[in-house]
Amino acid sequence: MTSSTRVRPVRVCLDARLVSGDRGGVEQVIIGLADGLSRLTDARDEYLFLVDRDNEDWLRPYVSGPCRLLVSEPSSFGHPGGFLADRGRRAMARLRRRLGRPAAGGPIGLPPANRAVERASVDLMQFTMQVGFRTDIPSIFQPQDLQHIHLPEFFSPETLAERDIIYRALCDQATMVVANSRWGKRDLIDSLGLPDDKVEIVPYAPVIEAYGQPSPSDLSRTRSSLGLPETFALYPAKAWPHKNHLRLLEAFKLLHDRGLTIPVVFTGAQNGLDKPVREAAARLGVSEQVLFTGFVDPIQLRSLYRLARLLVFPSLFEGWGMPILEAFAAELPVASSNVTCLPDLSAGAARLFDPWDPADIAAAIGDLWTDEPKRIEMARLGLARASVFSWERTARVFRAHYRRLTGRGLTSEDLEILRTGALV
Repeated sequence: MTSSTRVRPVRVCLDARLVSGDRGGVEQVIIGLADGLSRLTDARDEYLFLVDRDNEDWLRPYVSGPCRLLVSEPSSFGHPGGFLADRGRRAMARLRRRLGRPAAGGPIGLPPANRAVERASVDLMQFTMQVGFRTDIPSIFQPQDLQHIHLPEFFSPETLAERDIIYRALCDQATMVVANSRWGKRDLIDSLGLPDDKVEIVPYAPVIEAYGQPSPSDLSRTRSSLGLPETFALYPAKAWPHKNHLRLLEAFKLLHDRGLTIPVVFTGAQNGLDKPVREAAARLGVSEQVLFTGFVDPIQLRSLYRLARLLVFPSLFEGWGMPILEAFAAELPVASSNVTCLPDLSAGAARLFDPWDPADIAAAIGDLWTDEPKRIEMARLGLARASVFSWERTARVFRAHYRRLTGRGLTSEDLEILRTGALV
């Protein structure tokens, strides 16, 4: 079948029910998908992004062409974060503890089908987050990561039970489960017992390619409005425990004691997560080096990548590592954790360190901060690595799977994409 062969169009619905600023990297993934799928104007496939009424403006600028918004009435049951508040949560946690094993998947773990989706006559449902609902429609599930299995100490017993139930139910229901790397696929298979042929690798890309380029006045406004230091290290992450801000502060303390005082900028809507980080900074005597900006808009984010001297990424666990690719695309040198998929993702373009060892973090930051030729070389390698990924390519990979899963014919391009497989 040639690429010009007529393929019956498919209608896909992607879950985008979130409040901007609350879901961190997941929001960026959805923006990237919207931007990439909007570029696929060479066919008649349709992509609906399911959003809550009054929470759609964050996504609207990135939806065009074959994409449109599907507005649903808000519901806490089965909604990102809402399931945590449902009164059935504690009952399911007690059930799991009583049984002494994971609760079964299926209806016990998922809320009823979404009415807006049922009315839209979609062929395939894509759950982009770690939540979802029951559906008889073929579905794709993107777990993002299995941090709760590897680092359970960062979760309450109720949240562990809830995640166990929801993840397994969505995996059982799904026709396809998405990993972003070979490491991630192996983790899903080993940790959840999924069959090899149910897990497909679909890499993400730098989301900043969907944002506008900052002008000189944008850079100036960002520096002024955020109160940025002249030069700084950047860490764009909410202060979840696995993001490892505390050990990063210990590393900056070690550098400070050696006479190297490096300002660091933390972005993200912290929602109280920053309190222990601020307390640790005060205890270590590095508060004057630390700046929390709060949630930043796309132009501010691109400006931060342009104004920083380096990105530091000390995370203890990642399913992908979006800021690393964003920094690569912005020609910003990267010092990164060496765990999970990150060595494969960075592919030699980042200065790696052990995120459990503050001294090793400090050594990596110090090397890049003080060695300009090394920064230039790492920026060059990073840009080359980023060029391998794009949201349009990611969208084309997903489109090939959409057609495969719904029994549509596949073009020669689809077949080639499915044959070549994963990049990482």
